[in-house]
Amino acid sequence: MNSSPSSRSSVVVAELGPTNTGKTHRAIERMLEHDTGIIGLPLRLLAREVYDRVTARVGEGRVALMTGEEKRLPPRPDYWICTVEAMPTDRPVDFLAVDEIQLAAHRERGHVFTDRLLHARGLRETWFLGADTMRPMVQALIPQAFLKRATRLSQLRYAGCRSLKSLPPRSAVVAFSADRVYELAEALRRLRGGVAVVLGALSPRTRNAQVAMYQSGEVQYLVATDAIGMGLNLDLNHVAFAALSKFDGAEQRDLFSDELAQIAGRAGRHLNDGSFGTLNTLPELSPRVVSAIESHRFPPVRSLIWRNAELDFSSPESLLDSLSRAPRHNAFVRVERADDFDALRELSHVPSIREAVTDRAMVELLWQVCQIPDFRKGLFGQHVALLRETFLQLSAGDGKLDPVWLAKQVSPLDDVSGDIHTLMDRLAAIRIWTYISHRSGWLHDAEQWQERTRRIEDALGDALHERLVERFVQRAARRSGRRFVRTTGNPPPGSDSPFAKLGLLLGEVPGADGAAMTEDQFVQRVVDATHDAFQVDASGGIVFEGQPLARLVRGKDRRSPQMALAEPEIWTGGARRRLERRLVALARDLVTEAMGGFPAEALAGAGRSAATRGLAYRLAEGLGVISQDEAREQWRLLDDEARERLKALGVRQGQRFLYVAEALAPHALERRCMLTALFQQRPSPQGVPREPALDAAEFGGRDARAFGYEVLGTVALRIDVVERLSEALRHQQGARQAHTLMQELRLESGVRTRVLRELGGQSGGAPSKRRRRRRRGKSPVAPDPSGANGQPARAGAHPNPQRSGAGEGGA
Repeated sequence: MNSSPSSRSSVVVAELGPTNTGKTHRAIERMLEHDTGIIGLPLRLLAREVYDRVTARVGEGRVALMTGEEKRLPPRPDYWICTVEAMPTDRPVDFLAVDEIQLAAHRERGHVFTDRLLHARGLRETWFLGADTMRPMVQALIPQAFLKRATRLSQLRYAGCRSLKSLPPRSAVVAFSADRVYELAEALRRLRGGVAVVLGALSPRTRNAQVAMYQSGEVQYLVATDAIGMGLNLDLNHVAFAALSKFDGAEQRDLFSDELAQIAGRAGRHLNDGSFGTLNTLPELSPRVVSAIESHRFPPVRSLIWRNAELDFSSPESLLDSLSRAPRHNAFVRVERADDFDALRELSHVPSIREAVTDRAMVELLWQVCQIPDFRKGLFGQHVALLRETFLQLSAGDGKLDPVWLAKQVSPLDDVSGDIHTLMDRLAAIRIWTYISHRSGWLHDAEQWQERTRRIEDALGDALHERLVERFVQRAARRSGRRFVRTTGNPPPGSDSPFAKLGLLLGEVPGADGAAMTEDQFVQRVVDATHDAFQVDASGGIVFEGQPLARLVRGKDRRSPQMALAEPEIWTGGARRRLERRLVALARDLVTEAMGGFPAEALAGAGRSAATRGLAYRLAEGLGVISQDEAREQWRLLDDEARERLKALGVRQGQRFLYVAEALAPHALERRCMLTALFQQRPSPQGVPREPALDAAEFGGRDARAFGYEVLGTVALRIDVVERLSEALRHQQGARQAHTLMQELRLESGVRTRVLRELGGQSGGAPSKRRRRRRRGKSPVAPDPSGANGQPARAGAHPNPQRSGAGEGGA
């Protein structure tokens, strides 16, 4: 990567402004208007929040989550939610966005954001989101960018100094070290009875559980580091600073006014005003700083952190030189220090490593090893020693890590005993091995190690959350049986205790250590479960691991079913919120299945033609199937590119219907019938959708098309069968196939005649033999046994329609 910006053609938009302007929300909405997209976010916790929001819209089957320690990859994702460092920049997508782009000035992480600003582009559209302080830099580096100024939706006011005791509900106290966070959390627990804790060092599971506990109202106070400053949407009314300085990796320094504003801006969401201030252990903020925060006016960013990406792997020295290369643009400042660079410099002096690094491939491997992150943030020499041993094993023998050595490193971490600090240390250590386990080429049986490290990390995260709750949430219910499944026995007869119901609901499912599973462990199991882990019956009941968990209930239309937990009263607020989020995503996946995977939302954006938007809306409303009468005019108005795009998405122009091919598959038809019956609040007619032909009277006046059937006289045929018959009758040689299909349907002669007439074929039940006219001087020609029985294609029919093979076995 050079210091000149990328010249790739793509519409570039820079939306810049203070917090609570809706920038991230608009970027997400815009991404969903495209077929494919990637959004890079500054924090793992924010990435998970955005992932939850997007999957609630389009389902988990279409969305990937990629962070340094959490990966959820469906088979064919359309959208990628990532941390900025984890963005797959080699994957072409229509839309790409990077959030909090002002972090390009951060002394440690800045070079990654600068790289994305210069080089990351969507095929069609690119958005950069961040503070208005980046405006001059964006104008200088990307002159073709469209700059938008975002305006805060609510007011942010200074509230002065407050004591912990006088903090209003829905407040966050911000400190800049783990010890200080715990100290403040303990003080708030004594005063208010409960508090949630959020630190960047917590595992995703722990952070998610703590945030859910706060968001649900189980606790009214939050103590956090500045990790909450980067776009997390928390229901905060007030932010109180417990410190105004922090250690930034190099020195202890005062926070800049724009950094204070980034954190204070978490107060007041959407149209609700917020306030900020300090604890009374600190002096009042200066009027100048207060004015800057309230008016959102800060000095512009004058330089960005940069690191050369055109690396020379001919030798360790050449690699160090290329990494040390100075930028050629005065807007950039070379990164001062980075862990991977420091590790490379240390290891390049080790004699055994110098002997192993004999070619370019070995230099590249050494650089990959140096990029293993030091989550422990302890003694640097200890981390370098680990990297040294890792490289020497990978560069010798079969190029794999010794399983015995790996086990020796990982096994001591598989221990959930100890206090909060002990668990956090183990979590930091296991994250290193989780990272290594995902380098599949480095290990024998990489999947087994990935599973093992993930299981240990999950167990440590659950244990840490429990310790945090035990220490900082002072409520009897939190220490009662409500949090833990009873290990033996059944509830007393007639017991209506919600704790007993919880035991019945979870069915005494054992946890990872064989003991009874806690509420949080069970909820996390549901949240992490793949789509296949849920069973959904014809009435919308949802079963998980053999136990009824929830049910679908009627929404505003068939595409918008709502969720109701089977036993909502037994869950704590945070658990209920997380379960409902996962189940909403499941509901979206079920609707997508009914539509045959058709991405209706992506085709409804403002950038699409009116005909495309209208056709996408109709197909979504019809769950992937609409009549030709509804579709013909809009299909005619489509340009060739839009028509080809729809065909690539599985849309087929049949004889009587325009449909998504997979929407006529048996599984999709089952989902269609379930959603239709749910919306109509009546069971599906008998035999639907299993039987290809039904008596029309079975529908009792209900819309047969809603269930995937077409009424032809006194019979209702499943739409996939109708299309197969119509297609056969369209061709001269298709009469015999149509006759075979009609025999398989076992229709009476009169009904068969009516169906053929309705479909435009001859009324006869079998292929007829046509006489050929004799030509003078020629002998008679024998009749063609496979002669045509159908009429010519209708005017305006698609010249080469494609058929779905779905449902053929059922006919």
